Amino acid sequence: MNRATASPVIIDAARTRASLPFDRLIPALREAFTAGAHVPLRHHHFMPQPDGSTATILIMPAWQRAFVGIKIVTIFPENGKRALPGLFSSYLLCDGETGRHIALIDGNEITSRRTAGIAALGADFLARKEARKLLVCGSGRIASLLADAFRVVRPIEKVAVWNINEAGAARLVFELREKGIDAEVAHDLERAVGDADIVSCATLATTPIIRGAWLKPGTHLDLIGSFTPFMREADDEAFRRADVWLDTYDALKESGELLDPIRDGIIRPDDIRGSLAELCKGERKGRADAGEITVFKAVGTALSDIAAAGLVYRDLGGKG
Repeated sequence: MNRATASPVIIDAARTRASLPFDRLIPALREAFTAGAHVPLRHHHFMPQPDGSTATILIMPAWQRAFVGIKIVTIFPENGKRALPGLFSSYLLCDGETGRHIALIDGNEITSRRTAGIAALGADFLARKEARKLLVCGSGRIASLLADAFRVVRPIEKVAVWNINEAGAARLVFELREKGIDAEVAHDLERAVGDADIVSCATLATTPIIRGAWLKPGTHLDLIGSFTPFMREADDEAFRRADVWLDTYDALKESGELLDPIRDGIIRPDDIRGSLAELCKGERKGRADAGEITVFKAVGTALSDIAAAGLVYRDLGGKG
């Protein structure tokens, strides 16, 4: 077969997952954020639904010397009522020299694993070194990965899970216990937040679920759910009390988590302490002291997608 005209290899979910264990993925993400790539602002297209919700199409391109990549994502927030994931995606990887389409990779695995990996990478700079108690808010695909990701960077001993649907939390707790992780359902969110060293939110909430008044000194709050102007997981007080860090400065243009408090004068763009790239490059220092409250706001970036996709492709013998 002519290599120049060969169809792209199809890499399914199982093979994608096997190539992205967090002890490999997190260092690869750190390297990618240090090296950088060309990452245009992603395209958002909003689709009002008959039930009053808003579905979203995201198109996320990125390129570097070795690869060009494009991820297409569809997000339907009400899919939980249909017993379906809220997010579906596919990733097209292209040769960086010729543009040839070389792989079509399961985007759901890339998205969920790189999102959890980015949260853990942020926590490696921002959470206290001795952080042992993790609260996961949410019980979907990304939330189910957070305990494994954070355990790579911190000595997590106890995991609590809260979800608006407690049955979902109970299911995730069962899965964590099956893997030998000490986990429990958080019935009282305020109490669980106050007890946690790290609070990681992976929900599709459109109104805040985390109150800043609940955060004890030294807490690291990780917000990885909100990625549109209509979504929020934490209230204004959380941003007023905390030092805020971003995965990418594009978050200032995309997330209601930041757009709302900036509009209302709670914080200013100049109050943002820095980005994950600046942390990885050593241009900014992370946590300042044990009592500091830190917020890591991530909206997702095509830089992390192309890093993960390249890792998967190379792992299966591809060049790049």
